[in-house]
Amino acid sequence: MLSTLANAETVNLYAAGSLKVALTEVVWAFEYAKGGSVRVETTFGPSGLLRERIEEGEAVHIFASADMSHPQRLADQGRAVGPVHIFARNELCALARADLAVRSDSLLDVMLAPHIRLGTSTPKADPSGDYAFALFAKADALRPGARAMLESRALQLTGGPTSEKAPAGRNQYAWVMDRGKADVFLTYCTNAVLAKHELPSLRTVQIPAELSVGADYGMIVLRDASTAATDFAGFVLGEAGQAVLAKHGFGRGDPAK
Repeated sequence: MLSTLANAETVNLYAAGSLKVALTEVVWAFEYAKGGSVRVETTFGPSGLLRERIEEGEAVHIFASADMSHPQRLADQGRAVGPVHIFARNELCALARADLAVRSDSLLDVMLAPHIRLGTSTPKADPSGDYAFALFAKADALRPGARAMLESRALQLTGGPTSEKAPAGRNQYAWVMDRGKADVFLTYCTNAVLAKHELPSLRTVQIPAELSVGADYGMIVLRDASTAATDFAGFVLGEAGQAVLAKHGFGRGDPAK
């Protein structure tokens, strides 16, 4: 087995941080299915920052983003083999501190309250921030002026190039909330589950339908990637990969073609 691993072909995967737990398990399943002949090296982080690293020339074979725009930009530059595939779906939820009186139907009122510290990720660098700001735009239809107010007050606490990072072994969002950096934090529902697992006192609040924002996750295989990289992308889109993603709370992607 050690000899097999030493001679294994390496696939470099860059993927959104929200996929870390789920895709790590997908990688294990794929490597096992390949009998150790392929090793997938993973790098997780904000999708926008990872896309910039790819544009700067880092050697990457597969890019799995938390949105469609970053991989589509690379595809438009001629860097991809084939189209961008939606391989998973997600939604926004709100994390709230334990003693905060907030429900789904009062969430907008709470976020607009002057004393509430509202946390988001960083737009453009991290799609989670873009989705949060899309929610703010929807709020404007319900409360004129809400968008400008929410955008001006949003604390962009994660996902940026200079954002503070949680210590090793800590969940980023549980750590932010545990340190009292925000009263309400908008993040993916899958992130909220992981944060609450680490810090059970946190509350998860569902986004009301009129403010709901869905997240389509896009994946591309980069040019000059090996057959093994294409095989891994097919594994993610196939039943085995989709089953693991579903177990971790992600919605199904488009069927593999």
